[in-house]
Amino acid sequence: MTKPRMKLSDQLRQAIDTCGETRYAIAKATSIAEATLSRFMSGERGLPMKTLDTLADYLELDIQAPKRKGK
Repeated sequence: MTKPRMKLSDQLRQAIDTCGETRYAIAKATSIAEATLSRFMSGERGLPMKTLDTLADYLELDIQAPKRKGK
């Protein structure tokens, strides 16, 4: 049985929570409105791809596809 994968948005929320920066500092450094970041973190709304890219760059995140067995 395979374990369920964590959604990308949940992984990003986790990275934001564990990065050691306040949401305010992240918002200021990335020019993302603090209210937008807050609504994303609460799960109230998603983020446009450009904003996701900005956050991933700021947090130095890389997306890697898992290796599939037999392929």
